[in-house]
Amino acid sequence: QVQLVESGGGLVQPGGSLRLSCAASETIFSFHAMGWYRQAPGKQRELVAREFSSGGIFYADSVKGRFTISGDSAKSTVSLQMNSLKPEDTAVYYCNVDRALTLRGQVDIWGQGTQVTVSP
Repeated sequence: QVQLVESGGGLVQPGGSLRLSCAASETIFSFHAMGWYRQAPGKQRELVAREFSSGGIFYADSVKGRFTISGDSAKSTVSLQMNSLKPEDTAVYYCNVDRALTLRGQVDIWGQGTQVTVSP
């Protein structure tokens, strides 16, 4: 089973920065999109940023200008640089690869989640 392994979460003060990284356990030959979602306590999971194989990038309004997604299809990795963090960014962040083509076929892959806490 193809897995996504996330790293880089933690505790940071408001205004600080964190960089999340996500790597696939096997080669992804192609995909529709790679992205990051988050889920805060008591809330639904929401899309944060998404990079399409066509090159297009989407950001949620709440993170525009502060977060930057960067995918490397050759290495099957995707990162999320988060700057000017706010307490409302506190959530579990999940990496996702949509319609990933692997040796096992086409799958939709999710990471296990990494906690980001923004607090004084």
